[in-house]
Amino acid sequence: MSKRCALTGMGPRAGNNVSHAKNRRKRWFKPNLQKKLVTIDGVTKRVWISTRALRTLDKQAKA
Repeated sequence: MSKRCALTGMGPRAGNNVSHAKNRRKRWFKPNLQKKLVTIDGVTKRVWISTRALRTLDKQAKA
């Protein structure tokens, strides 16, 4: 499974854990991906989608 959003392409990002003493340690920020049924160009597929993209789809459906 690819750790990327099917709609936005959002994937993992590198960053740092920073302690109170300012010691830095590498870490990964992973996107919150959910498996959802999405209709794209008339075809319904089950895809991994980020929660931000899911909210955007909900807002577009209401408009």
